[in-house]
Amino acid sequence: MSRRPTIADIARTAGVSKGAVSYALNGRPGVSDATRERILAIAAELGFVPNRAARSLSVSSAEAVGIALRRSARTLGIEPYFMELISGIEATLSSHSLGLTLQIVGTVEEELDVYRRWWAERRVDGVLLCDLGAEDRRLESVAKLRLPAVAVGGPIDHAPIPSVWHDDAEPCREVLEYLYALGHRRIARVAGLPRLLHTTVRDAAFGEAAKRLELEAFESLHSDYSGEQGARLTRRLLTSRSRPTALVYDNDVMAVSGLGVAHELGLSVPDQLSIIAWDDSPLCRLTHPSLTAFSRDIPAYGSRAAELLLSLMAGERAPDEEPPSIQSPAAQLSPRGSTGPASG
Repeated sequence: MSRRPTIADIARTAGVSKGAVSYALNGRPGVSDATRERILAIAAELGFVPNRAARSLSVSSAEAVGIALRRSARTLGIEPYFMELISGIEATLSSHSLGLTLQIVGTVEEELDVYRRWWAERRVDGVLLCDLGAEDRRLESVAKLRLPAVAVGGPIDHAPIPSVWHDDAEPCREVLEYLYALGHRRIARVAGLPRLLHTTVRDAAFGEAAKRLELEAFESLHSDYSGEQGARLTRRLLTSRSRPTALVYDNDVMAVSGLGVAHELGLSVPDQLSIIAWDDSPLCRLTHPSLTAFSRDIPAYGSRAAELLLSLMAGERAPDEEPPSIQSPAAQLSPRGSTGPASG
């Protein structure tokens, strides 16, 4: 057959109606087991592949999950965190023969419009919400749509949708105690976007730990996670009168840029400056010296979020049941060559 086989071809070969073929291919009642097996065998012999769009109309399923991200395509392409997160999500979805629809948006309004359009057009069966805000109105809006959704991040008190999250507070206390034990008393942090929930959690945890340890100096400067801003803020900190002896970065890309600035200014790492990165990645292990970093299994994090969403899409929760949330293992500090005793 020189063209793509159709349901009509299968029906003609099997000697049955097109309706019977549709029932058999979609696993619906209406045909006998013997007829179903014969139809499936003929479909396989002809090399029939169902049209996803047409099938979604017949079974009210898009066979896809959606993610809308308020980040630039350039930033998304260079940040290992999102690539690993999406790889974990995609691995779980593909094992269930589901697709992933990804769209970049500029504002919250655009993001919510995308969800409304996807749901109205039956283009997705559920969505994953990323980059949770400290006060995120997307949660209520998506819940009102009755669109199955899982938030990637948290914890979120009294949330209308479930979430998968890491504890961001305990690692903050751990890293300051670690640097304190090495003799560091002037520590600075190059943080992420201040609107994000995990940034506010880290801000508070760092502040509390710094106060408890009675550090000589501690400050957090917020950025957009890019290498450019990471370098600019690092340059500002390292050229100040009271130069910090240790820097903590909220992602690996900024930490690598910060290490470059330290070399540019002639500072020896770790002899004169210690550097720690959040979200360990191959980038952290390819630098010289290799970067001390917080390690966590990001692909597994994405996989857990996708699995939870699949359970919601399958209706595995009673209407009056509280939305489940899953706490993933906390990040673990992996000391490497970029940290050492304070030089004074």
